[in-house]
Amino acid sequence: MSCGDPHETDCSEVLDHLYEFLDSEMPDADRVKYKQHFRECSPCLEKYGLEEAVKKLVKRCCGHDDVPTDLRSKVLGRIDLIRSGETVPEHDVTASPQATPQES
Repeated sequence: MSCGDPHETDCSEVLDHLYEFLDSEMPDADRVKYKQHFRECSPCLEKYGLEEAVKKLVKRCCGHDDVPTDLRSKVLGRIDLIRSGETVPEHDVTASPQATPQES
């Protein structure tokens, strides 16, 4: 996504790190840079607003539920795989194999 206007920080960089921005998981200098981009770029600001609204909705609807430790570990592992550029398996490779029905 891009608004077509030149920015100091490219739209693709901002969108690639949008969740880190939303979760305040980035250095303050980067946050300042991204805030400036949102002031200049309405498509990115719109995407930010949408993702922020979804995050708030999920928190409101599911925020009281504790996440099982093993699920959290699996999700974080997948995120690490995606960030490193490795192929993410379609199925959960950490799950125990399911019994297959026997043929009659």
